[in-house]
Amino acid sequence: MVGSHQELLQATACDLVRRLRDNELRPHDLLDVLETRIAQVDGKVNALPTLCFDRARSAADALVRRPAAERGVLAGLPVPIKDLTAVAGVLTTQGSPIFRDHVPQTSDILVERLETSGGLVYAKSNTPEFGAGANTFNEVFGATRNPWNLARSAAGSSGGAAAALASGTAWVAHGSDMGGSLRNPASFCGVVGLRPSVGRVAHTPEFKIDRSLSVQGPMARNVEDCALLLDAMVGESAADPLSLLTPPTSFLAAARSGRKPRKVAYSPDLGITPVDPEVAAITRKAAEAFAKAGVIVEEAHPDLREAHDCFQTLRAFDFAVTKAELLREHSDLLKPEVIWNIEKGLALSVEEIAKAEAQRLALASRMLAFFTDYDLLLAPATIVAAFPVEQRYLAECAGHRFDNYVEWLAIVYAITVTCCPALSLPCGFTAEGLPVGLQIVAPPRAEAGLLAGARVLEDILGLRGSTPIEPRG
Repeated sequence: MVGSHQELLQATACDLVRRLRDNELRPHDLLDVLETRIAQVDGKVNALPTLCFDRARSAADALVRRPAAERGVLAGLPVPIKDLTAVAGVLTTQGSPIFRDHVPQTSDILVERLETSGGLVYAKSNTPEFGAGANTFNEVFGATRNPWNLARSAAGSSGGAAAALASGTAWVAHGSDMGGSLRNPASFCGVVGLRPSVGRVAHTPEFKIDRSLSVQGPMARNVEDCALLLDAMVGESAADPLSLLTPPTSFLAAARSGRKPRKVAYSPDLGITPVDPEVAAITRKAAEAFAKAGVIVEEAHPDLREAHDCFQTLRAFDFAVTKAELLREHSDLLKPEVIWNIEKGLALSVEEIAKAEAQRLALASRMLAFFTDYDLLLAPATIVAAFPVEQRYLAECAGHRFDNYVEWLAIVYAITVTCCPALSLPCGFTAEGLPVGLQIVAPPRAEAGLLAGARVLEDILGLRGSTPIEPRG
């Protein structure tokens, strides 16, 4: 029995994949549900501005001609792709007027891997211009709004992906993360977003072989579904020299293992940033709930004092490497924040870049030493709940005014430079009813333990099933 549209919308991705494998559902049924739901709610949310259902149905036709056992990890589950990532034959704008009509001829390695794993690409999710700035708006498609309060931001840069999950126009979603671009929107929208270790998810290298600040990763409504999508993403590719082999045990099995950490650390601010007091209180209460599973919880954090200078220098260098030509040829079409970042990168000296690389080594080393005492590090995933959508970025918090549009993201970008995997887990709501995410960090390449621990805490907190919701005015 197929089930009603509403029942399918509320179902978990793991349950849908089981039903697809058992031939209780056809991929076409899920595409029909999504197309109807998008027509109902996405006009308010603007999460998925580009649709490609004809392409998805053609792929579904081919998939169902194969035996059920040969349909991959996702078995025909639909997946939206962030608009920064190329999908062959589908408009891919990167949120920029420069590329408003760009249709790539080939897909990114990641998209090919997902499709080989049985994923059906049916939409592109909205992103800020070139993923810059943790608020999803651009001059091509406009702003993505938070389903929990349509007057608020969905964060970014994977804001379209998070808003689609929360509003029921996706069961799982692809995202990417440099300075929290998976974790910020997951926190603002009450879903799960996982930044994997460098190399865990292969992607097509662009501009520089060893670009390692940004990674691709999975987003979903709960931990198990996030692990399922990660299983569909991982694997070595000769075209990505940094990519890692698929581990022998699936991440979904790891998430379901029940394995809990022995001792975790919680920090309200990682020692480097202001945090809204209500967010700090909600995340502290959630972290302390780990004690209900017999886990030791202590307040501690590694020394991350160089994170600001390190990340902002390396990020600016990345902008210079990847976008200097765009500045020369299309400066009139770039938003001011992107221009500022490119110019900052072009002005860097070799000595400044070398210093930032040395700082990153030191930060990563201190984090590894910290994990000899603790299994996981917990902290807020964002320092505030969702702010007004018209606000380009968070200018101040708890009486502190930030120097630039990136600094408010320190609590996540500090983790980026340490090369650790990190996950945002829904952990509570503000008095205003806005979601708050708890950031859970593990040692490099320890996604299995990260997912297992997050699943244990998710059970304790009892918030699984909070999404999808009807968008709220």
